[in-house]
Amino acid sequence: MLSVDHPRYKWVALSNTTLGTLLATINASIVLISLPAIFKGIHLNPLEPGNVSYLLWMLMGYMLVTAVLVVTLGRLGDMFGRVKIYNAGFAVFTLTSVVLSLDPFSGSRGALWLIGWRVVQAIGGAMLMACSAAIITDAFPAKQRGMALGVNIVSALAGSFIGLVAGGVLAEWDWRSVFWVNIPLGILGTVWAYRSLHDSGVRRKAKIDWWGNLTFAAGLTAVLAAITYGIQPYGDHTMGWTNPWVVAGLAGGVLVLIAFGMIERRAAEPMFPLVLFRNAAFTSGNAASLLAAIARGGLQFMLIIWLQGIWLPLHGYDYESTPLWAGIYLLPLTVGFLVAGPLSGWLSDRFGSRPFAAGGLLVMGLSFAGLLLVPGDFAYPVFAILIFVNGVGGGLFSAPNTSLVMSSVPANMRGAASGMRATFMNAGQVLSIGVFFSLMVAGLADHLPATLSAGLTAQGVPAATANQVASLPPVGTLFAAFLGYNPIAELLGPQVLGALPPGNAAELTGLSFFPRLISGPFHDGLVIVFWMAIGLSVLGALASLIRARRTPDRRRTLDPTDGVTREAEREAEVAAALPLTPATQVAEPLPGAN
Repeated sequence: MLSVDHPRYKWVALSNTTLGTLLATINASIVLISLPAIFKGIHLNPLEPGNVSYLLWMLMGYMLVTAVLVVTLGRLGDMFGRVKIYNAGFAVFTLTSVVLSLDPFSGSRGALWLIGWRVVQAIGGAMLMACSAAIITDAFPAKQRGMALGVNIVSALAGSFIGLVAGGVLAEWDWRSVFWVNIPLGILGTVWAYRSLHDSGVRRKAKIDWWGNLTFAAGLTAVLAAITYGIQPYGDHTMGWTNPWVVAGLAGGVLVLIAFGMIERRAAEPMFPLVLFRNAAFTSGNAASLLAAIARGGLQFMLIIWLQGIWLPLHGYDYESTPLWAGIYLLPLTVGFLVAGPLSGWLSDRFGSRPFAAGGLLVMGLSFAGLLLVPGDFAYPVFAILIFVNGVGGGLFSAPNTSLVMSSVPANMRGAASGMRATFMNAGQVLSIGVFFSLMVAGLADHLPATLSAGLTAQGVPAATANQVASLPPVGTLFAAFLGYNPIAELLGPQVLGALPPGNAAELTGLSFFPRLISGPFHDGLVIVFWMAIGLSVLGALASLIRARRTPDRRRTLDPTDGVTREAEREAEVAAALPLTPATQVAEPLPGAN
């Protein structure tokens, strides 16, 4: 077992935390791509209106819980030891993987078992995500921090896409295997973490901010849950934004979060140190991270729908095999992350973080602009190049942005800062799903009914039946495409199909009719989604360029032999300018400070 001062310890810390974040993020997307197999395995039809809630909570429950808990767990890491929280997270994550794979029920009870234990697993994942960046920041000197965080962050981002391929492969074999894959790696990581990692930061006793924790959890949960239900139809409306419970959740959640801010301003030991937002580097870095997460988070879902529901069936792939091939065809996006992330971290250590963070988001914006010009039935080489460029942009942004945020705070606040950074990222992903799906459903609602009605009547379906099917909420069609289903047979039923000529019935239930029918309306929705992503990317780039004002009267003297870059030097100055309240007094000097 290596000591903290051993030259190789920092690499052990980086390797283990990278494995932890990789597992946590793979687990989110591996379930995403495996949902068709999971629903078939527990004998639940995801296209029935009453089952849409199960689908949404399997998609978003994990992200919601991690978004709510990472700040609290990061603060607890500052108080009781980041490694202790991280190690416990590895153990919880591994044990819940075992329980999930043993789901003994079917139908709605089977779905509730999976959703409930996914919530518990998300607690373990939040422990891993809340403390990994802080452990790395503790272990590495400032001159290597960008590179180390780059490796860790890119593994987290790449994990979400690696999970797509792994889920596609494993779901073909057995739906339970998407949870089995976590178990051996989880056991390895848990034992390795307990034996190898050490808490190197100085800790001081503090009280738990119970009111702050409760109001933050309640407010954020209400807002994100309302967004989740806002996607679903309500009454005669295509979405649920007029649902009184959704409106109450949004309004009540915002009010509770305002109360949380007032509580934190007066708390002696706040769980969410608002004083950090006086630091321009911390504030602008987190704002850019939130905007990037919203722009990028919904992209994964849109691309999966595009591939599974439209492009792959049009090119002869059976619906049962589309999850696997969707993951394979998205590999250029993962490769872009893997290529650009560590490289941008290494370069930002030498030339500064801001140009790479801002440039990465502008590259992402350009890739969204390129995707705007691609037709629904695209040429794959063009599509592959554009998503590769998008991955490169995300990789260029993520490591420098994380380094910028984590290097701008006092050393004993890194756990809280890491949790706050993860909260903005995870909340941004949940927001992006709500925003992107809402925009897509709005686009489909304008064009899909007429297109669907005309397409069905052209194949001999009675006008009354065609109009009835066309009037159904478009969110069902969207989820059908997302899950790789052809819903025409179920929507029409055997009685209608049996009354049609055999050739017409075969055409309606074949591979090409449904994707060709929704391709035009879906692309109209994509245009709205990608324009919004472009705007968010540009705003995030501008936020990344915001600099703190210099405060020469309070400037610390830095050791010129420490190898700290100009960028880290500036962030140390800003951190030194923070008011020294009881919550921000440093028990450990900033990196590079005497």
